[in-house]
Amino acid sequence: MSSTEQHRLPILVSLVVGITLLHYLTGTHHGHYHDIYRRLYYLPIVLGGLWFSLCGGVFTALFVSLFFLPHVLWQWGNMPGHAPEQYLEILLYNVIGVLTGQLSGREKAQKSRYQKTAQELEESYRQLRQQADTIIEIEEQLRHADRLSALGELSAAMAHEVRNPLGSIRGTAEILQDGVARDDPRYEFTQILLREVDRLNKVVQRYLDFARSEAQPLGRCDLLAVVEAVLSLTQAQSRKAGVEVQRHLPETLPKIHADAAQLQQAILNLILNALQAMPNGGMLTLAAHIESEELQLEIRDSGQGIDPDDLEKIFAPFFTTRSSGTGLGLAITSRIIQNCGGRIDVASTPGEGTFFTLRFPLVTATGSRP
Repeated sequence: MSSTEQHRLPILVSLVVGITLLHYLTGTHHGHYHDIYRRLYYLPIVLGGLWFSLCGGVFTALFVSLFFLPHVLWQWGNMPGHAPEQYLEILLYNVIGVLTGQLSGREKAQKSRYQKTAQELEESYRQLRQQADTIIEIEEQLRHADRLSALGELSAAMAHEVRNPLGSIRGTAEILQDGVARDDPRYEFTQILLREVDRLNKVVQRYLDFARSEAQPLGRCDLLAVVEAVLSLTQAQSRKAGVEVQRHLPETLPKIHADAAQLQQAILNLILNALQAMPNGGMLTLAAHIESEELQLEIRDSGQGIDPDDLEKIFAPFFTTRSSGTGLGLAITSRIIQNCGGRIDVASTPGEGTFFTLRFPLVTATGSRP
């Protein structure tokens, strides 16, 4: 019984007892009052049927009949002309109780069916919405795959149509440079030409790397060795930028499944991005530890941070916030980490810095993942 029904039950009992007391306390010579009291019995009977369905209507009618019948037998028994009317009233009490209870029960059952149907419709709508979202996501992945396929074809053409002329231009610039003295103003022009050729070559290489970044055969990889190699490569650049590098790395860590060369490229991209985010110096912190059966590498900088609106898009191909960027560095990094069976998370606060977390599954002694 619900709390609402528990509150309603005393109301029914009070009404029946109250009306019954009026009958017993009123003399039979006030017949018009008794007529009113008999009609009042219909109120708790109808309420019992409405509130408690068939059981409520029947039991309330029986309750009224048991209370009212002694009054008819004892106080109206010596008045034969009125007794049949009282007995008929008792019969009507029970008829009304049954009818009201049945109608109320049907109404509640119908309401329950409607509610169940509404819930089923809501669940169907929720599933339909999920399916629609899934379809949209799949379509987006297909469009992304089409773009990558087109990029692969473009990269193949670029390898021939762009890199070969760049090689010729660089060779020519080097020949010209050899024939110019270092104090000649034209020597600086040849230096600019060589730098621009190298920059264009790196841009083309980025496109090639992203288009061809297929999963390589994975082996047991020492993450600490890879991190130290990257820090050695970027040591001069960090010093020049005035960035202090802090290491919170243990002496040993379990091996992970990865291609060392690709993993080095991924971590190098993250550290170079961090250095570019701190043009006026700052702090670069690297930490590694094991948590929840995963080896985690954390890379934190105190740079400019990333705008919250851009945070969800930074791993998307070709998305960049720098005018000179290609938007492929983090996309390549994300793909490499995924190829290793890991994942990369990012958190950033504008003006305070960015925090990347690389998570890799551990490798067991047999060389397999747990």
